[in-house]
Amino acid sequence: MNWTKRAQEVLRRELPYEDLLPSELPAYVRSYVYYFGVATLASFVMLVASGIVLAAFGPQWWHVSAVGHFFNSLHFWTVQIFFFAMVLHLWAQFFMAAWRDGRHWTWVVGVVLFVVSVPAALTGFVSQQNFDSQWIAVQGKDAMNALGVGGFFNLLNFGQMYGFHIFIFPLVLAILIGLHIVLVRLHGVVRPIDDPPPVEKGGRPR
Repeated sequence: MNWTKRAQEVLRRELPYEDLLPSELPAYVRSYVYYFGVATLASFVMLVASGIVLAAFGPQWWHVSAVGHFFNSLHFWTVQIFFFAMVLHLWAQFFMAAWRDGRHWTWVVGVVLFVVSVPAALTGFVSQQNFDSQWIAVQGKDAMNALGVGGFFNLLNFGQMYGFHIFIFPLVLAILIGLHIVLVRLHGVVRPIDDPPPVEKGGRPR
């Protein structure tokens, strides 16, 4: 059996269509607690869309154009929504013990996603090309040097920060978000703590 057929069998066994695209969800998913993840995903899509527009017209466009200023503001405030929703989602899943029932990798990927989003936002702030970005870069370089990564992550190098922000970090975040969604679809959304675990036909908890 070649690797293509082996991969097809693994995907067919581990990722059935009914799990990836379920037609029904548990009743408790209607709770507002489960909306934070969707809000995080929606804001990320808006971030990518507005970021593509900003990158296409160049780093100076948003300073000299009213339309550019609008897209820059849209991008900035969407970042605030992204982190607000993501932190609420992270805390909600923490207090719900979202790693239960074999969902530990879903939780791990979510935490890594949050960690990666922090330098993604930092590189965005130092890429604004205004006084705020210069102040953040000058003050932050000492922290990077203290961590021992100043030689590889130079906040004063605009080209490096801009490249990290518009290509590397968005790509990593998109991969992690896709993996996170696949794991959620594969293992299902976490049930409330006081809800009994699902039972298989044999009478054993699943």
